Amino acid sequence: MRVPDGVRTAVNVLLCLAAVVATGWSGREIWLVWDGRRQIDAACGGFVPVGRVLALSEAGGTITHRRLDDDSFDPATGIPRDCEIFSTEAGERHGSSTGSRWFFTGEMGVLPTDRPRVVDNPVEDLVDPRGGRTHPSQPLGGGIAGTVTDNDVTVQLPCEGGTAKGRPVEALWARAALLSRVASEERAHDRDVLAETAVIMANNLADRLGCADRLPDAPDHAPDLPEGPVPAARAEGTCAWYGKSGLAERAPYPDTVVESRTDDGVWDERCGLVLGEGRARSLYLSEADRHDWLSEPQLAGQWSVSLHTYSGPVAENLHLTRTYGDDAPEPATPGKAGRSAGEPIWWASSVCDGRPQIHTMAVATGYDRLVAPRMEQVFRAYVDDVTARRHCTDTVLPESSAFRAH
Repeated sequence: MRVPDGVRTAVNVLLCLAAVVATGWSGREIWLVWDGRRQIDAACGGFVPVGRVLALSEAGGTITHRRLDDDSFDPATGIPRDCEIFSTEAGERHGSSTGSRWFFTGEMGVLPTDRPRVVDNPVEDLVDPRGGRTHPSQPLGGGIAGTVTDNDVTVQLPCEGGTAKGRPVEALWARAALLSRVASEERAHDRDVLAETAVIMANNLADRLGCADRLPDAPDHAPDLPEGPVPAARAEGTCAWYGKSGLAERAPYPDTVVESRTDDGVWDERCGLVLGEGRARSLYLSEADRHDWLSEPQLAGQWSVSLHTYSGPVAENLHLTRTYGDDAPEPATPGKAGRSAGEPIWWASSVCDGRPQIHTMAVATGYDRLVAPRMEQVFRAYVDDVTARRHCTDTVLPESSAFRAH
């Protein structure tokens, strides 16, 4: 069948117009990708793998970054402390009035640091106080010293032979974080991307500082984050010792736990003991008449015990409380043990593989006055478990007098 010349001409015109539109669209997409790469490199000094950041679920559209200023650079290394990346995709998802939203942060640095780490606060929430799901952090695995949460991955790397501005570096760290809550089906993908990103960041920093070692590739899949809390009898990770102790079977001890898998290579490991709402209320009702100072717990998990172990360079500069103004610092000194002067926080110390470890226990304010004397048994059992599992020596524990109720 012969196509009339007029129809053929019209079709050709439409095809040409479609080609022009397609070329323009693809050209815009190419420009957006190119500019996004430029923006990320400008913000992150070339340390962050651009392709991995662009693979995150909220990286679409126009990419921008926070402009760096003098305070953006680590004085110990001269590299950016962190880079903050924005996208219009994130803005659209969250209804941003500016059209763009901060969605990614990359941070890195060296250890030891002059800035002390502060241990868990007695009023810190171990579970969602509104009763929502809680997903405790987990070790990354794959032979990497790393931790994974719902929104970030942090890794560490020893840095033998490395220097920063003429000073030796013991270790370095890198963190890749997604700044927004994404749909559940996207979280696993984003955690995988963040794990790759953090590992590459650490290795890039190791190149810059002249470190001898590099991290292996991140696992193909970052670990799932099991939901907590769970009954103490089901504990099988960092709180397994507590489930076996039998303490959880009776008040006033906590009956549920928030735990992670054990990994002796992780510099930061926690076991959380939490009174479920039923046990907390029963304990309050049984004790309220005898203690007029006792307030009824109003939120889920308000009465809890946080047990934490810090190792390596982190343990060498650890404070029990934050300081303000003229406050005297309370260091948790390796080789010693004791209790904070003003807060229900105890610490012990040990040595593993020649490096110091600090073990701490923070008991929720209010609950501590009910149970302080009983917490000696809990803390000793926790420290015994960690030091045996990690083959530590030279353990120092607080004196029994440190557990008197204040």
